[in-house]
Amino acid sequence: MASSPDLSSTDPTPSPEPGPADGERRGRVRYRRAAVLAIPATLVAAGLAILTAEGALGVQFAISGMPFTVTATELNGTGFEQFGGLDNMADGSPNAGDTGGQVLVVTSAIKSATLTKLCQSVDLGGTNLLIKAGQGEKKVTATDLTTDSTELSGDASFDNIEIGNDASTLNKANAKGPIGVFSQQADTVHIANLRQTNYATTAAVFKLPGLKLGFSDSGC
Repeated sequence: MASSPDLSSTDPTPSPEPGPADGERRGRVRYRRAAVLAIPATLVAAGLAILTAEGALGVQFAISGMPFTVTATELNGTGFEQFGGLDNMADGSPNAGDTGGQVLVVTSAIKSATLTKLCQSVDLGGTNLLIKAGQGEKKVTATDLTTDSTELSGDASFDNIEIGNDASTLNKANAKGPIGVFSQQADTVHIANLRQTNYATTAAVFKLPGLKLGFSDSGC
């Protein structure tokens, strides 16, 4: 078979210079990459072993843009994953403000979880919608639980944790992030005195024994 000519050495036509549109696109890509790298540094400085990146969606529905608080005296889970992403509000949402309708979140996925003394509250402006469950002997249980959070605190411990995974390769729970996103996963997770600020929660099954829903002057 005859070899192909070396076009790179024989073609005298110079490569076209990038036009304004190309420069703008490259500028935007550089800006997004810089922003993605800056966010993990802030989280690590705050003591969280979580790196976030643009493009991972924890939920597949338009969020309201109203944050809600979730607390529990104890959370125990089997099959834990965590990675970062963006949640999107519905077009024209009055809660978008100057965010463009997007919220940067940390997605936590747990294959099977139990929560003790669960409390969830939403500030409606002057009053709070309050939900409580699992206050007695029976605990709240959930399977394929995911939460999209902007804040998370508590006393945490993990078994067989892996930090630095590509989010597209996670296999401890039923969730994956996009390729190239930094993540972590563990066989089990235990968090005492859990407190989260969430924008979305999903679960395949969510059992709430002793459920009580009402309005309150104070939240969780």
